[in-house]
Amino acid sequence: MDLSHRKVTKQILLTDEKGEKLANRVVHVQQTAHDFLFGCGAFHFIPYANGAEGDFAELVDSWLEIFNYGTLPFYWGGYEPEEGKSSKDSLMKTAEFMKSKNVLVKGHPLCWHTACADWLMKYDNETILRKQLERIDREVSGFKGVIDMWDVINEVVIMPVFDKYDNAITRICKEKGRVRLIREVFERARANNPDAVLLLNDFNTSIDYEILIDGCLNAGVPISAIGIQSHQHQGYWGREKLEKVLERFSSFGLPIHFTENTLISGEIMPPHIEDLNDWQVEEWPSTPEGEERQAKEIAEMYGILFAHPLVQAITTWDYRDGAWLNAPSGFLRKDNSRKPSYHTLKKLVKEDWWTDVTLRTDAEGRITVDAFKGDYRISADALSQEAKLADDAPLSLKLANA
Repeated sequence: MDLSHRKVTKQILLTDEKGEKLANRVVHVQQTAHDFLFGCGAFHFIPYANGAEGDFAELVDSWLEIFNYGTLPFYWGGYEPEEGKSSKDSLMKTAEFMKSKNVLVKGHPLCWHTACADWLMKYDNETILRKQLERIDREVSGFKGVIDMWDVINEVVIMPVFDKYDNAITRICKEKGRVRLIREVFERARANNPDAVLLLNDFNTSIDYEILIDGCLNAGVPISAIGIQSHQHQGYWGREKLEKVLERFSSFGLPIHFTENTLISGEIMPPHIEDLNDWQVEEWPSTPEGEERQAKEIAEMYGILFAHPLVQAITTWDYRDGAWLNAPSGFLRKDNSRKPSYHTLKKLVKEDWWTDVTLRTDAEGRITVDAFKGDYRISADALSQEAKLADDAPLSLKLANA
C-alpha cells in the first residue's frame, strides 16, 4: 500500500527560546491529530453537550479516542418543526463543545426532500425556494467559524422523481430541474461562507450521479468535494466495486468524501429490498461471526480509501448498534461494549497510520522525520512546541518551557 501522499519527510531545525541550537539532543515527535478526516456520526453529542442524563459521557469519551470529525443533524423537519422555532441553540452548544475537543464538525444537510419541514407545504413553489435559501443564509452564516463544512444538498439524483410522499423540496426540484436548484443552493451557501467546504452528497453511485456532477461543474457550481454514501446493509461492496467507484468519480479531480458508511455485524439485509428504509425489524442482533466479518471489512475498506490520493474523509454513520433501521452497524454494541471493528479502526488510526518517534538531533540541531500529515508536539526534555507537518519544506522551530 502506497501511503506516500499521506506522509511528509520533514527536516526540522530546533532551537531554544534564546535561539541556541539544540544539538545532540533526544527529541520526541508525537502526533496529536490527523490531517485526514476520520469521522463518525456524532448525534449522541447533542444530549451530552446539553446536559442530559444517561450514558452519553461514556459514548463521547470512547468516540474521541478515534475520531477527529463528526456529523451533526440539520434535517429541516427536526431542526425547525414549527416555522421560526429551531434547535439552533442546542446544536450550537454541541458544535462548540466538539470544536473545543479539536473535532471538525459538518452539518447535514441544508437541503433535502426527505425529513423536510411539513409546514413548507402550505406555500407556493416560489415561496418554498425563498424560504430554502433563507434557511441556508441563517445556518451557514449563523454557524460560521463553528461549522464550516456542509452537505449542501442531499440525494438529488432521486429528488425530482421521489414519489413516496409529497414534499416541498421535490416540488421545487421538479420545477427548476436538478442542476438549477443545486446551483442556487450552492451559490447561496458560498456567499454566506466563502471559505466553507461544500459537498454534493448522494447514495446513487451510478452513471446518473456522474452526469449530474458533470452538469453542475459545467454550470459553474462551486462544489468543494463529492460526497458518496456507502450504506452496505445488503453486504460489503468489496474491493472491486470500491475501486471502480473511486476510479469513476476520481475523473472529476475533486476531493472525495465517503460521507455515510455502514457495515453490518449481523444478518445481511435481503437483496430484494430496493429502499433500505423499507426493511423494518424489531430486532437485528449483532453476532460473533458478523462482528469478525465487519472488522475485516472495515480494515480493507479503510485501507483502500486511505491509500487513494483524492479521498479526504471517511464517516461511519452509526457509532452504536441500533441507530438507523435498528441495524447492528456500529463500532459499539447496544450496551456500549466495544466490537472488534472498534479495536481494528483504532489500531489503524492511532497506531499503523500514526507517528510517535524518538530521534536525536545532529550537531546543527536538526532532525529529519518521516511522519503522517497532521498536528504534532515536539519536545526535548522540558522544552516543547506544537507544529503542523503538512509538507516537505524545511522547518525551524523554537522550543519553549511548557
